[in-house]
Amino acid sequence: MKLTFYKYQGTGNDFIMLDNRSKALEDILSQEKIAFLCDRRFGIGADGLILLSDSVSEDFRMMYYNADGNESTMCGNGGRCLVAFAHELGIKKDKLSFDAIDGLHYAWVQHGMVRLQMVQAKNYRQKNEAIHWVDTGSPHLVLMEEREIKSIDVEVEGAKHRWSKEFEEIGGTNVNFVNVESGNRLNVRTFERGVEGETLSCGTGVTAAAYAYLKKEDKSGKVAIRTLGGDLSVEIESIGEEDEQVFLEGPAKKVFEGTIELTES
Repeated sequence: MKLTFYKYQGTGNDFIMLDNRSKALEDILSQEKIAFLCDRRFGIGADGLILLSDSVSEDFRMMYYNADGNESTMCGNGGRCLVAFAHELGIKKDKLSFDAIDGLHYAWVQHGMVRLQMVQAKNYRQKNEAIHWVDTGSPHLVLMEEREIKSIDVEVEGAKHRWSKEFEEIGGTNVNFVNVESGNRLNVRTFERGVEGETLSCGTGVTAAAYAYLKKEDKSGKVAIRTLGGDLSVEIESIGEEDEQVFLEGPAKKVFEGTIELTES
């Protein structure tokens, strides 16, 4: 069968977008087929694949799959790209709402920038000044580095933490290496589980990095983030309180669209 797809990227974090409002794709797209589509040599190539589906109560529903073909936890940049995709499909409002695996999200689009309300952070814990862990929709280990992160072999060091016995019960963790600059600015590199390597950007990852930084500094506020793929910002209000609100903002752009042949097997 021929499959129509759309390719989007948010600060270099790239995704295959599929319109599933007809509900025809969930039975067709096996784990193997999704992995094939995300393969950068034999398929389209992407960090993940996202289905935009109908929702009973919200504007749409997000179903996110890692590049290995397995359904995964929340993807912040993927969520922002999905909002841009929804606009292309004609789902345009000043304030959009959608369901995802981690709950309800709201989003706003203006001048190519997408501001996404993330869920409240969960299970934050600080081992010491340099090591933090938090769930921002996906689980993230945050390592505050004295070293320049450009010198770190993220593929090697990230994999060691990702497969650590400490995180076996939750299927492993994502890993973020962070340098703190002056004036609430962070440099972040991320090893993503499911991709099993470094990505140019990670929305839940930069959110986790900003959360850990602000908790360490004992304050709320807005943090500028620099990733290999570009700049993002994270704003957290009332951090750690019942009324905590978390926002991820950055660009989300369509790259191209096309069709690809999927075999029946």
